[in-house]
Amino acid sequence: MNSSSPKVTPKRPRGRPPKSRPADTIASLPMDLPIAVRPPESSMAPAPIVLRHLAPAKVSEVYESYWRFAAERQAVFFRRARGEKRPWTDNPVLAIYKFTNAYRASDRVSQYLIRHVIYRDDLPKSPREVFFRILLFKLFNKIETWELFERELGPITFEDYRFATFDAVLSRAMQAGRRIYSAAYIMPPGSRSFGRSAKHQNHLLLLESMMADRLAERLAQIGTMQEGFEKLRAYPTIGDFLAYQFITDINYSELTDFSEMDFVVPGPGARDGLRKCFVDPGGLNEPELIRLMADLQEQEFERLGLDFQSLWGCKIARNNDPLRGGFRVQS
Repeated sequence: MNSSSPKVTPKRPRGRPPKSRPADTIASLPMDLPIAVRPPESSMAPAPIVLRHLAPAKVSEVYESYWRFAAERQAVFFRRARGEKRPWTDNPVLAIYKFTNAYRASDRVSQYLIRHVIYRDDLPKSPREVFFRILLFKLFNKIETWELFERELGPITFEDYRFATFDAVLSRAMQAGRRIYSAAYIMPPGSRSFGRSAKHQNHLLLLESMMADRLAERLAQIGTMQEGFEKLRAYPTIGDFLAYQFITDINYSELTDFSEMDFVVPGPGARDGLRKCFVDPGGLNEPELIRLMADLQEQEFERLGLDFQSLWGCKIARNNDPLRGGFRVQS
């Protein structure tokens, strides 16, 4: 079922482990997550904070807490990466709860996708095969499901793919009481579009539809992330959120090389975070607010005296939100 595909110009894989760096001393930050300070007897809302470089948008008291949160969360990431022992932070919230990383590619599932699904020397590297592996993984978004496929079926390739075989593996797992989907986001069941009663069967048929349309080759020929998003968005059961997640994951591979600063579709957590940080958007929509924060991040870290240690000198990109999670605990 595999066929020759146009060669894609190699590029440096993104999202790899951080390069070795000197063990910098990262200052502990006095970060306080937002706490209401309004007097209980007064129902008056606090006056919005006006920062000239953000005008006409007006921010809340949470805005500066966001930057402190981002800097300390990234500091925790590097302390763990350097092999330091607990506690990695003095902040009582970050010390107890799990939050998404400042960079999406640093998250555990993204790292697994990059290391163990996309960049595999033992598996085919054609755009068609890489796309198949990415979507097969992301439809379930669960490391244990991918590892189940490999245990039961050996090397995962589209050339060897058969619906009945993959369906049987997933059906047996469900009958044994295993969860085959991640709880990170909800995949629509797809019964109306593909006619099967089992959710996983419809998702396998969705992937088959993409492969029949040669979507991998079409994505390799386009120039912007928005175009890729729109092509994915056209498929049944895929809304804005999933289309954006999928095109972001595809962009970790050599199949595409879109700029991460050009296009963003805010998820629920990002929208929630924006509402916390801005009391008046000043006429800007959510993607524009995210672009504003992405553009101003270095200025804001410097203004607040925060040491944000980037990955390879890269800024927090628009498709890292940069309000992903909206201060919510990671599932």
